[in-house]
Amino acid sequence: MPYRANIDALKRIGCTDLLAVSAVGSLREDLTPGQFVLVDQLIDRTFARDKSFFGQGMVAHLGFAHPTCARLGGLVTRAAEAAGIHVHQGATYLAMEGPQFSTLAESRLYRSWGTDLIGMTAMPEAKLAREAELCYASLAMVTDYDCWHPDHDAVDVAAVIAVLAANADKARAVIAALPATLTTPQAAPLTAAGGTRLPCPCGCDRALDTALVTAPSKRDPAVLAKLDAVAGRLL
Repeated sequence: MPYRANIDALKRIGCTDLLAVSAVGSLREDLTPGQFVLVDQLIDRTFARDKSFFGQGMVAHLGFAHPTCARLGGLVTRAAEAAGIHVHQGATYLAMEGPQFSTLAESRLYRSWGTDLIGMTAMPEAKLAREAELCYASLAMVTDYDCWHPDHDAVDVAAVIAVLAANADKARAVIAALPATLTTPQAAPLTAAGGTRLPCPCGCDRALDTALVTAPSKRDPAVLAKLDAVAGRLL
């Protein structure tokens, strides 16, 4: 998945808020297939992906203690409620390298860490969204129990697709309801009178303010040119 290209393109066309909807495996008994969960924490176990817009020639270290935007997440929950869909609040999503499913030993290990969900797509997506100063929320749809559950078969593609197909209309309903939710008076402090966008209280839209490490005189012009959309506000 071309994470950097996708988020760079979204930034260029004026995107300010990014909702990721993904299929995940459950590492908890009470998060059952078919349910929706709003993710608020991430563990990155990926290792073969380009994870940053920055690097040699322009280094940036961003705060990532809270990888999702609480304000946008709240609005996503409100949109789901408007569509008649219950969303579980708060979960730790472990992002694994794919495409593959876990071994039984891995699944048991991740459960011992206290993780709630496992998937392949949230990282480095969330980190890149933060680098691009986009508010980011992750709505996960549980499709299976990975392979740890003794009363359920190990996950396979057919099982995942079956649950996705059964819940596709619900996911579409949340997405369809979100734009209206973003523009209602209850969306404050998203917008002020006249529709002017207010700063994100989580600081997502100002994430680079204290993150740029490389001194201006040492910054590579070629790298800066590639960052014109992602970091153009400061560069």
